[in-house]
Amino acid sequence: MSSGVYIILIKSNKSIYTTSILQLSIQCYLQQLLCMVSNKMVEVPIFIIFVMVMSCWASVTDAEYMKYKDSKVPINQRIKDLMKRMTLEEKVGQMTQIERSVASTEVIKKYYIGSVLSGGDSVPAKQASAETWVDMVNDFQKGGLATRLGIPIIYGVDAVHGHNIVYKATIFPHNVGLGATRDPALVKKIGSATALEVRATGIQYAFAPCIAVCRDPRWGRCYESYSEDPSVVRAMTEIIPGLQGDIPSTTRKGVPFVAGKEKIAACAKHYLGDGGTTKGINGNNTVVDSHELLSIHMPAYLDSIIKGVSTIMVSYSSWNGVKMHANHSLIAGFLKNKLHFRGFVISDWQGIDQITSPAHLNFTYSIIAGVSAGIDMIMVPYNYTEFIDGLTHLVKNNVILISRINDAVKRILRVKFTMGLFENPLADYSLTKYLGSQEHRELARDAVRKSLVLLKNGKSADKPLLPLSKKANRVLVAGTHADNIGYQCGGWTIKWQGLSGNITAGTTILSGIRNTVNKETQVVFNENPEATFVKARKFSYAVVVVGEPPYAETYGDNLNLTIPEPGPSIITNVCSYVKCVVVVISGRPLVIQPYLDRIDAVVAAWLPGSEGQGVADVLFGDYGFTGKLPLTWFKAVDQLPMNVGDKRYDPLFPFGFGLGTKPSKNI
Repeated sequence: MSSGVYIILIKSNKSIYTTSILQLSIQCYLQQLLCMVSNKMVEVPIFIIFVMVMSCWASVTDAEYMKYKDSKVPINQRIKDLMKRMTLEEKVGQMTQIERSVASTEVIKKYYIGSVLSGGDSVPAKQASAETWVDMVNDFQKGGLATRLGIPIIYGVDAVHGHNIVYKATIFPHNVGLGATRDPALVKKIGSATALEVRATGIQYAFAPCIAVCRDPRWGRCYESYSEDPSVVRAMTEIIPGLQGDIPSTTRKGVPFVAGKEKIAACAKHYLGDGGTTKGINGNNTVVDSHELLSIHMPAYLDSIIKGVSTIMVSYSSWNGVKMHANHSLIAGFLKNKLHFRGFVISDWQGIDQITSPAHLNFTYSIIAGVSAGIDMIMVPYNYTEFIDGLTHLVKNNVILISRINDAVKRILRVKFTMGLFENPLADYSLTKYLGSQEHRELARDAVRKSLVLLKNGKSADKPLLPLSKKANRVLVAGTHADNIGYQCGGWTIKWQGLSGNITAGTTILSGIRNTVNKETQVVFNENPEATFVKARKFSYAVVVVGEPPYAETYGDNLNLTIPEPGPSIITNVCSYVKCVVVVISGRPLVIQPYLDRIDAVVAAWLPGSEGQGVADVLFGDYGFTGKLPLTWFKAVDQLPMNVGDKRYDPLFPFGFGLGTKPSKNI
């Protein structure tokens, strides 16, 4: 009898029930008593045991069943059960996302914070290990679990080309390079690898992919776009099932989906028209009619929703003068009601502040406009109490309807339930082995190979320079970007704006060349050689690697798109005296027409990331050139914007251009 009662008590003491301290004390005492009886330490009349069992059983059965904590219950019922238990303060907390630098277990518990993020270069420590990241995220998570209802937080990060904020993570080519591959299956694999590396640090949510359609390369985020052609961007939304898992065929369209602890919630961004702003100025006005907006900038969002994307981020930009963060018709109306998106909509960094000009001029108005437009989670990284107090006041005074709050919170909870956060809120170290794994680096190297676009090969078609000979006597490698992992990775790498130098693990293009040529071949590196140096050394050929310095967002807006010095001088000093291939490292097409005649071969390598060996693999013929231009390569900036399909289309190299070579491993 005693063992049977013991089993009943243990089964009744699960997390889906709530029991008072008194009830738990009774259970503990009874268990001890039964243990002593079974060991014949005391003799207790059977009727006393029976009375105590019945009393304890009555207490347990009075405990409240927490349906929302029961993983066997359908998600909609769990949401409904949890919603009816929540106070207004708890709901507003769920709508609030704050930066890790101002977050703490106490803050999360006090304000019921729903989400924490790392900004572009916000880390727990310089060169922090995966284990350090896991510990930090778990500490924050304990704050969510310690709240009255135990709602876990979701932690977000800008993992836009791999887990790029984390030291020693695999850095994949930026999206513009992936667009050149025309390989959705490859992009899906990159999504899967990125998900594993993000989970390796305990994080469950990435603000990726950017599915902008870059219509003007002057835009500082153009490298975050796969292409100027919406059909290419649509194909590359295959990264979403890579990040989240393949959505089951039985799932309703528009419902978010995350397939377990090795996948992460994705975020399609930036809704809508961010790649079409006037002069490519970041956050500027996109002046197009509704047909162009829906036919060029919208289709990839429809694909993303069909593939179960969990969240969508709103753009800083405007459409015909209306800020997207305040555009009710496109967020609540089109995205939610017409496309039936059932995940949550998140603002950009301090995005509602920018509804007014200057930013934060009237924050009360910004809250009203942003939340009423349909934004569910508000990224208020630092001044979160101002937002929480403001939104709570507005709801209590019926300025913002509680029905709008309920819609937002249901969507946030749907994503959290779907991804299993309630069942597995805390991370362990079991996935740390995936951070920067060799398998992922090989995948990134393959992506580099496939992303390279050969624009010119030989001063005449019958005398190609590429592939280069591995058996040359003496080879010159020159240029600012030849031995610089930070430069070849670009922005959003370790730091928000990127950095110069060998800032993380990887292979530079120079080291890739040295690894590839014969042992007898002398590789001479001179970053910025004088013409006299080049003429005197009798080089067989030269590889010149130049391009843009790193940048991100508005800092990358550029109205002239020239290669900065000393890039042009290096091209002149080298290519005037020796056969040369110029490898252009950039997030977009740049002005190269003035130098083209003196260059033998030109390769657009985009921003290849940490695996520079992939560039050498193709230059020396181990693999052929297969990449195709994802963007029109203009002759001069005064032609911009210029896109394939325009009536006046006169490019230096058209969209889709790319010379091919075949592998030749014995040269």
